[in-house]
Amino acid sequence: MCSRRRLLDYLKNTDIERYRKIIAELGIRK
Repeated sequence: MCSRRRLLDYLKNTDIERYRKIIAELGIRK
């Protein structure tokens, strides 16, 4: 889970569209 969070943080800074798509699929709200 820690690694996944780091990956999401990385995506948020590099590929925001993919990040939002993953968040939507996971159903995570921030």
